[in-house]
Amino acid sequence: MKLFKEKITLNKNNRGCYILDTVKGCSILRTKHKGCYEDCYAQYIASRYGFDFSKIAKRNFYRRNDYGQLYLFDFRDTKHEYEIIKKIKNIDMSFVRIGEMGDPSGCWEHTVNVCNIISEAEKPIVIITKHWETIPDNLLKDIKKLNVCINTSVSALDDDDEIEHRLYQYERLKKHCNSVLRIVSCDFNKKNHEGNLRFKIQEELFKNDKTIDTVFRPNYKNPLVTNKIINVKKIKFLKSFRLASVYNDKTYFGYCADCPDMCGV
Repeated sequence: MKLFKEKITLNKNNRGCYILDTVKGCSILRTKHKGCYEDCYAQYIASRYGFDFSKIAKRNFYRRNDYGQLYLFDFRDTKHEYEIIKKIKNIDMSFVRIGEMGDPSGCWEHTVNVCNIISEAEKPIVIITKHWETIPDNLLKDIKKLNVCINTSVSALDDDDEIEHRLYQYERLKKHCNSVLRIVSCDFNKKNHEGNLRFKIQEELFKNDKTIDTVFRPNYKNPLVTNKIINVKKIKFLKSFRLASVYNDKTYFGYCADCPDMCGV
């Protein structure tokens, strides 16, 4: 399978959000082979195009040398950086997002360094992470100086230790940036023992302040569906209908430009 390239790019996804991933891929696939909750959409997309999502690529700024070859530039004054900064300034969204096809926690020092560079575009930066790796204390002072909103992704489907860790990071970051709890929610089947337990955990998660509801979109073969732990139905998602487990019917399913949440920005 192919490996992700190490040259950082700015891309627009199907929902109209602009993505600048500092890390592509996710090492958690080495233990969770189908990804989080047995349904990682990023892994599906990567596999569809022949990429090995379990291999992490740290994305950075490059330039061409005199022979036309790409090479890494370790200092600021580069053409590639200015191209990316200019593009971010001109995007038709109020923020740029890091963390779609990979978790920025794969290398926090690198992620914060990239944020420092693109901050010249004067756009808020949304970082979406599950905190597989904890942000080191020495980077918090840098984060505090940036216009950053960190979305801590959590779900009642997570293990107890994962939930505890993510809630701690969400609270810890409140002193240093705009900290938002991004909850991957489900319509749990309360008649199912496991479903009822997870429902109660989810209710507690939503009692936190500054939460965003992200609908879980499984496939029919997902064990959560086949074991009737969650309820699912078809919903209109962009231009097609998708299977989803909808906790709140008022949750937004459309394009990012019209979203009331704006990833917490």
